[in-house]
Amino acid sequence: MEDVTLPLDVERDSYAWVGPLASTVVTVVVGFFALVFAGFSAMACDACSGEKAHGFDSSISTAISVLQVGFLMPAALLLASWGLPWERRNAGRRAMFALMAPLSIVGLFVVSMAIVNWP
Repeated sequence: MEDVTLPLDVERDSYAWVGPLASTVVTVVVGFFALVFAGFSAMACDACSGEKAHGFDSSISTAISVLQVGFLMPAALLLASWGLPWERRNAGRRAMFALMAPLSIVGLFVVSMAIVNWP
């Protein structure tokens, strides 16, 4: 088996896995709590009745669906941060993708809660 070497101008980053791993853990935890909080928000209108309750129920189900489908964006950012070649020249891009994944969940949560027709 041959020993694989990198070209002379490319340095391998031995700590390239740290950012994506930390981002993966934070993104999963933040995504879980965003989904739990959105699910508990459905109880905000338990005492409502009539047209107000119907409008709230339809808007909260739309918001939860938007949140669930929107999780594809942080997943794609995590895949991009893990998938970049582990070279020093990609460290900045890897850090940006890793940082944007949990921040995108926060933004996605704000957008999904803005969809809700609160009582």
